[in-house]
Amino acid sequence: MSRVIRESVLSSGKDNINSEQLKGKLFLALCIAAILFGLLALSALLIYVFRDAVGWLNWQFITSPPSRFASKAGVYPMLIGSSFVIMLVAIFSLPLGVGAAVYLEEYAPKNFFKKIIETNIANLAGVPSIVYGLLGLGFFVSFMDMAHGTILVGALTLTLRILPVVIVSSQEAIRAVPDSQRRASYGLGTTRWQMIRSVVLPESMPGIMTGTILALAGAIGETAPLIMIGAATSIFTAPRGILSSFSAMPLQIFAWSDFPGDDFQHGVTPAAIVVLLVILLAINGAAIYIRHRFSKNRP
Repeated sequence: MSRVIRESVLSSGKDNINSEQLKGKLFLALCIAAILFGLLALSALLIYVFRDAVGWLNWQFITSPPSRFASKAGVYPMLIGSSFVIMLVAIFSLPLGVGAAVYLEEYAPKNFFKKIIETNIANLAGVPSIVYGLLGLGFFVSFMDMAHGTILVGALTLTLRILPVVIVSSQEAIRAVPDSQRRASYGLGTTRWQMIRSVVLPESMPGIMTGTILALAGAIGETAPLIMIGAATSIFTAPRGILSSFSAMPLQIFAWSDFPGDDFQHGVTPAAIVVLLVILLAINGAAIYIRHRFSKNRP
């Protein structure tokens, strides 16, 4: 009798293992199919865009201001404006986001109030960007009486947009640090801040930097918040400071896409899209390099 039961249990176990293996293989096949479909769609899009842009991408296009003549149009003021804004967003969002994540994970008591805060932060990460544009318009422009359409207002508005993403990604990176390393640091007689500075932050820095840089890559492509705070659609001089008016690459692409004529529709606009894609790929490449560099330096 016991032999029959043992054989039945073994048979049932084998069936469960085979079922799990089948599910795993199906999931893997589904993931590969989705990746291949995404690569094909992206390749088709890039081929279509590059086909129209290849004759317009030159040094004159990079260093010239916009123009109503397609042969003289360029993206230089928008490149400078986008660069200024993203640098300020990085300066604002990194210390605020990482500081908030460190407090929530290492200092805040685990109670109902903390759960409410974390739930609200996670919900804010999914709020449409135009809502942050309205918030920037209402708070920075109307309430604080700051000049609309300036680099500072645009950077503060985009900081609000990506701050929840930076906080959530930093929390996940800090949470992934093993508690054994924290206890080992305490065992050496360190204070909590010394433990965070010497153990938690170095170990979680690859995840923090990757999440922050990818959030910045998303911010550089935002259009709706900049329209709401009054950024110029087209500007003909590069900004000289954080209080200067500016335009960004997505705004100029949006403006050119509405211009009549094949030169703008199938020449200048795709060329500007390619420039923006190169910037995004460079930012994503920087994220991968920084993660690899920090991971390599870890003991």
